[in-house]
Formats: sequence, structure tokens, C-alpha cells
Amino acid sequence: MLQNLKEMLFRLCGAAGTPGDESEVRAVVQREFAPYAKTGTDALGNLTAEIGSKDAKTHLLIDAHLDQIGLIVTRIDDKGFLHVDRCGGTDRRVMPGTAVTVLGKKPLCGVVCCMPPHLTGGKEEEIPEIAEMTVDLGCDAETVKSLVHPGDRIVFRTEPKELLGGRVSAPGLDNRASIAVMVRCAQMLADEPLRCRVTFLCSTREEVGGQGAVTGAYLADPTQAIAVDVGFAMQPGVRPEQCGKLGGGPMIGFAPVLDRTMSERLVAIAEREKIPYKRDVMGGETGTNSDAIAVTKTGVPTALISVPERNMHTPAEIIDLRDIEATARLIAAYVREVE
Repeated sequence: MLQNLKEMLFRLCGAAGTPGDESEVRAVVQREFAPYAKTGTDALGNLTAEIGSKDAKTHLLIDAHLDQIGLIVTRIDDKGFLHVDRCGGTDRRVMPGTAVTVLGKKPLCGVVCCMPPHLTGGKEEEIPEIAEMTVDLGCDAETVKSLVHPGDRIVFRTEPKELLGGRVSAPGLDNRASIAVMVRCAQMLADEPLRCRVTFLCSTREEVGGQGAVTGAYLADPTQAIAVDVGFAMQPGVRPEQCGKLGGGPMIGFAPVLDRTMSERLVAIAEREKIPYKRDVMGGETGTNSDAIAVTKTGVPTALISVPERNMHTPAEIIDLRDIEATARLIAAYVREVE
């Protein structure tokens, strides 16, 4: 099963989808859901997949965002270098020297320019703002301008790879890992009679404000919701109370914006089903789509479940496949108990 899960995750991470330009990954996700759910789209590019009883009193919305971080081309100079800016929360610390794919008229290989340390005057630790960075496509300005235009998007050019111990590394695991959770959950529930209606919402633009979740939740009009995202996993320099553990199961959110009853119910189910988990406590907003979904219309009781991830917002994010499977199992068990 983990082999199939890995292959699906690699298909998801191999598709580009920066905020507001998620069409490529949306098509891939639609194909993954199609055997198990009725799919559709809306005006903002969200993908929905529905299972269960359409006339049920309880309507559960399960959300994960489609988009990934990247860059956007702002101009092309007379030497052929691309000037760029953030498209989402791209971490500038990892950008110099990074290989990228420019999504122009065709995909183009490029490299973010990096000043050699020999020429920095001892200031190599100073990292410029992303708006001051450029991308080199290796050719003249005339050729570049025939293939690339301002507004085109750029993503990390890193192939998904399997690591030791059932772990994988890829760009875009934030939040394709959670999309994989929802597809896997739909697989688990596909042949079961459900007493509720379930809408899986693959929402757009989370990395630039969560507009897809705002409009998608409004349209779905659920009675309760679960947002699925990635959370910080244990690694050097991260305090234990801030993180989960790779292979340690889903992180169940507890925060003022979240519904305490739903969170405690998820904990009880995890303990009963012997699913490892971590309480993920936040003192304010969660920084996820759950913040917006909870205040949709007159309010929606909302829970948050996160998949532990290392190296968030870099070209080499890392997750454990067992955490995706465990998170899907937890949500599927919750759905089975919804009246």
C-alpha cells in the first residue's frame, strides 16, 4: 500500500501549481479522485470531490490546498536575466543557486543567480530580497523574451525522491501530502454506506491568503469541517512543543479558532484505533485554511489535522508515508462515526 501511496504522491508533486495557476495539478488530482468520487470545479479553480449521502443532515467539508510556493517573473532585462518576486511564502534563504523550472511557452530549465563567495567581500551570509534576485536561462535576451513573459511562474526543479525508512523528499509536499491524505481517505470510504455527506475541497491560493478556501467553504455550506495541512516535524533547532515527529502520526490541532469538541473527538478516535498522534497546540490563529473556514457564513465548527514535515517551503521537503496513511485512517474513522 505504501508503494502505491508513494507513486500517487510523486504524481501530485510532479505537477506544477503556484497560487492562482493551479490548473496542471488540478487536472492530476481530478484523475486521482475520479474512481472514488464525483468531482467538479468552481469559478476560483477549486476542485471538489463528493461522496456519501447528498441529502444527509450532516455535511462534512475536508479541505487541503492545491497550490505550492514559487516565483513570478516581473521583468526581463536587456541581458536576458529574469527578475522575479515571491509567489507565496518562498524562503529566500534557499534560493541562491537553486535549479528552477520557468513555466513559459514551454518548461525551461534555469538557475537562480548566486554571487560567488570570493566576490562578496566577506558578506556571503547576507541574502538579498527575492525581488533583487534574478534567474539565468543561459541564453540571450531576444530568445528569452520570445519564450517568457512577465507574469509567468517558476517552480523548484527537484525530482521527488524516496529516502530511507519510508520517507520521501520533494518540492510541493506542502500541501500535496494533504491532497494525498484526502484521496487515500476517499479510497478507504469508497464502497461504504455513509450517513453523512462529505465534500473534499482542494482549494486554491492558500499560499497568498486562502481565497480558495473562503469561496469554496461558502459554496459548500458545510455543517462542520476538517482542514488538512502540513505541520513542523522534529529536526535540529525546533523546540519539541512546536513540532510533531516523522512517523509519529497526525498532529491534531488545538487552538482558539478550532472546535475543541471535534479536536477531542479526533484524539479519542486515534487512541481507540491505535493511531499515533500528537496534540498540536497554538495560542492564536493556525496559519491554515481552518482560520477562514471556521468563520464562513454564520460559522463552521472546524478541526485541523497536520502531517509532520521537515524543511517546509524549500526544494527538499520531507514527509513520512506512514503519516499520510495514518492521517487518512483517522479522518476515515471520523467520517464513519458522523451521524
